[in-house]
Amino acid sequence: MIKNKKVVVVMPAYNASKTLERTYNEIDLELVDEVIIVDDCSTDSTSEKAKELGIKHIIRHEQNTGYGGNQKTCYRKALELGADIVIMVHPDYQYTPKLIPSMCYLIANDLFHVVLGSRILGSGARKGGMPLYKYIANRFLTLFQNIMVGAKLSEYHTGYRAFSKEALKSINYNENSNNFVFDNQMLSQLIYRGFEIAEVTCPTKYFDEGSSINFNNSVVYGLGVLRTSLRHRLQLWGFKSSLYNIPK
Repeated sequence: MIKNKKVVVVMPAYNASKTLERTYNEIDLELVDEVIIVDDCSTDSTSEKAKELGIKHIIRHEQNTGYGGNQKTCYRKALELGADIVIMVHPDYQYTPKLIPSMCYLIANDLFHVVLGSRILGSGARKGGMPLYKYIANRFLTLFQNIMVGAKLSEYHTGYRAFSKEALKSINYNENSNNFVFDNQMLSQLIYRGFEIAEVTCPTKYFDEGSSINFNNSVVYGLGVLRTSLRHRLQLWGFKSSLYNIPK
């Protein structure tokens, strides 16, 4: 716990049995109060590995709900446990959990409600093995999004994120896509609600055992990002969208 804030790490998992232990071992359990893993109907032994590691909160979906659907379960459970700060860490070990303390301090000290681990700040992305086509797509989509939503982020596509409970409760993330574009819709909602977003430089790793979105899904994701950015701009112009409704 930090500054009387309950810190909960959530890990949306799919076939992460080979990398889960390395990821979990880098979590500072003196700072983090609870760890939640949501196994999205993996075909490997992800849930069994989580039990072996002593993770207390293990949720297994009986059907695959997709990356976005997995996160919805993660955040609902974290808030149910009384989390003040929620950090999403992918269990595929592409992002190091060693940045959790830095991300938490920014929220716990009331500087920001949302913190992203950016692969683009510094040289983390290409140095860590990000494919060139993904890097180029990232830069193009980020430029387009910054123009459409009026923000100045270095990237919108990192999966390393920290949120205050106030931020999570202010948006209707349950109405978002169950697919990969969920991440982008969530940031769009938070920006629309007026939350400033901090970024910290994050090294990343691309390797065979790490999960990675394939080319076809990347195209679908890219189109979804463009659509979300346009919806955001239309909402700013007065065209109402359910994506930006304030929860009751």
